[in-house]
Amino acid sequence: MEPLVQQSTRNSRSIFSKILLGLVVVLFLLVGLIAIQPSEFRVERTATMNAPAAAVFAEVNDFHNWEAWSPWIELDPEAKNSFDGPDAGEGAVFRWDGNDDVGAGSMTITESKPNELVRIRLAFTRPFEDSSTTEFTLKPDGDETKVTWSMYGRNNFISKAFCLIMDMDKMIGDKYEEGLASLKQIVEDKTRQ
Repeated sequence: MEPLVQQSTRNSRSIFSKILLGLVVVLFLLVGLIAIQPSEFRVERTATMNAPAAAVFAEVNDFHNWEAWSPWIELDPEAKNSFDGPDAGEGAVFRWDGNDDVGAGSMTITESKPNELVRIRLAFTRPFEDSSTTEFTLKPDGDETKVTWSMYGRNNFISKAFCLIMDMDKMIGDKYEEGLASLKQIVEDKTRQ
């Protein structure tokens, strides 16, 4: 009877060893797959607006105006928002602390070229710490303005892992398209008045 118990114990250890080895191999492959993901990312969307560059610039260069067109405002209307620094342009800061859909963080305008460019440092503090750069590039073309909203930065290991399960270009890009459509409506309505 005793040899059967020893053989059963050996078989159990062998199966356990194989399962453990399989898990180590899967974990190793997953870490390798995450590690080879791109170190940098860029998401951008463009819209043409029937409005002068000055009208578009006035909307994006002042965080106080964003409530009317930002696609993230509607995700948490109860978020706690605050402003620091100048009302608009370089040094203007917008801070938010909201629900799980919007998290918490800040945006700071780091460069402001009238009717051409607004560059923003975007810093998240929740759900995880991360930072990137956001830009609005304006290209006048007659009575219209081509507006490109972009975000770019570096992917750390956690960001790379997140990108395996979420399509960042689609997730952020869809919101950019919503925001640009709202911005277009606002600046075109103001231009017609």
